Amino acid sequence: MGWISSLPGWARWALYAAIGIFVLSLVQTLTGETTELTSVGTSQAMLRWGVPILLAGLGGLFSERAGVINIGLEGMMILGMWFGAWGAINYGGWVGLVVGVMGGVLGALIHAIATINFGVDHIISGVAINIIGPAGARYLSSEIFSGYDGGSITQSPRVPGVGKFDMPFLAGGDVFGWQSPDLLGTIGELEIFFLSDVANLTRGLMSQVAPSTMVAVALVPISWYVLWKTRFGLRLRICGEAPKQGEAQGINVYLYKYYGVLLSGALAGLGGAFIASPELGGIYLEGQVNNRGFIGLAALIFGNYRPAGILMGAMLFAYPFGLGLRDINETASHTLLLVTAVAMAAIALWATSKGRRLDMVVAAVMAGLCAAWYFLSDTVPDWWVNILPFVIVLLVLFFNAQRLRVPAADGEPYRRGE
Repeated sequence: MGWISSLPGWARWALYAAIGIFVLSLVQTLTGETTELTSVGTSQAMLRWGVPILLAGLGGLFSERAGVINIGLEGMMILGMWFGAWGAINYGGWVGLVVGVMGGVLGALIHAIATINFGVDHIISGVAINIIGPAGARYLSSEIFSGYDGGSITQSPRVPGVGKFDMPFLAGGDVFGWQSPDLLGTIGELEIFFLSDVANLTRGLMSQVAPSTMVAVALVPISWYVLWKTRFGLRLRICGEAPKQGEAQGINVYLYKYYGVLLSGALAGLGGAFIASPELGGIYLEGQVNNRGFIGLAALIFGNYRPAGILMGAMLFAYPFGLGLRDINETASHTLLLVTAVAMAAIALWATSKGRRLDMVVAAVMAGLCAAWYFLSDTVPDWWVNILPFVIVLLVLFFNAQRLRVPAADGEPYRRGE
């Protein structure tokens, strides 16, 4: 399996995604219980749920590559959601996204001043931001939204969006009023094992998509290019790896740490504004961020501090949520137990090949429990798909800890001239 490690990062993650879809197709075909595991609707829901997680993970990437731990992403997303809703209500959807970015930057500025200038412990500062964010949003709602028609201390009026579109030729979108062919839809209707499932899932990512979603996905290659192909990115990463050596080379370490944290807040704020947009809730609602900032950090760890890996982690964590929205009869959620059992069995085999006995035992036990649950029941409780993303987060943290390549100076205090 060493050849997999030699692949470029994007190719490796694409291979993992293909393997995952193959497992879904195989289980779906063998059980015959449902087709929702690989349906267009499930893919659409996964993308909508995954975008805020993706943006939070990318935000964490910039901050931690600069050497500043940012667990305050949740609070920054809440500020972005409130300001994004306010901006969209008063000035339109696109302005709302920009104002949401500014809201996240406001929270990031507080975190940057505390950690970079005053040397406050990064964790303590992040926890403070997670307290300030919802408290500030509650105060602003009481002062502003409660005076709007349809608003209150905990929610805003309806938030306008930026529209949606279908990708021409791939998902049947319009080209100047002409209805283009739907290539992926045609392949999906052929019901060819694996190939049609790939087409359906891909079509879900390209139909009824908001431009803001495309911007979020485009930020993955942009982030990679900025961090690994530009002088700015090199200097930013030096600040997270060896700030004293960077200072000796004339880099303004404080400034680049500020860049990293503020970019982190901007991306988290954009994620919060996306949650308030019609793509998800279409409203600012207290508690609607729902721990996506923390899940974004888990996506960052899952992706080993790489943009492509963060994208895959965000979609993996969002998949159960998306499936739960579509699974009215809970048959797909029940089948997902068997998918989880297969995944855990694969992890057990991998851990065995690496000589990691504890990981092997844990994965094997979980595979057995999921398989037993599947064969001994016909349905699963409502809470199964709701807690599964958080279970995945814990599993990622458990199995991934030994292969992480965290920036060497991440979270370490830095003082100029010392």
